[in-house]
Amino acid sequence: MTAFTLHTVETAPDAAKDQLAAIEKGWKFIPNLHRTLAESPVTLKAYDTLFDLVSKSSFTPAEQQVAYLAINVLNECEYCTSGHSVLAKMSGVDAATIEALREGKPLADARLQALRGFAEAVVRERGFVGDAAVDAFLAAGFTKAQVLEVVLIVATKTISNYTNHITHTPLDDFMGQTRWVAPRNRATA
Repeated sequence: MTAFTLHTVETAPDAAKDQLAAIEKGWKFIPNLHRTLAESPVTLKAYDTLFDLVSKSSFTPAEQQVAYLAINVLNECEYCTSGHSVLAKMSGVDAATIEALREGKPLADARLQALRGFAEAVVRERGFVGDAAVDAFLAAGFTKAQVLEVVLIVATKTISNYTNHITHTPLDDFMGQTRWVAPRNRATA
């Protein structure tokens, strides 16, 4: 297995140092994902920029986290599912909804279930969701702009989920209580 460095501001490539310092200032620590991404300053910048743009989308913070968790679980990303479980709680998503997302069970809230289903369909179908899926998403009360914002969320999670799969990013300490094991790994966990 190829080992990837968990960079600090001091060990990161020069082009990533300022970005990591800004992340540390904003988050009060540097998440292991960002420390790993620092190996490629341009990829770190892309992920950080996309993550910031999602926060400026028309989705509420709770809706953002529902979409993030749906995608993380579908992609079986243990790191992101563990981390976004914490962020979802901080964004006001109730424990039952978080648990249902983590375990692939239906959500009690029909609007959030529609968001989850559409986000999953975009990933599963690589964007070829068809008009009926778009129409159902719009009928659930979402907008055409939000159709495209789901694509933004998918792009953001593609970078993080795939990076974590490839580099085996270790969980951060704050994820201890929300550690999630992907179904494919449950027999060996």
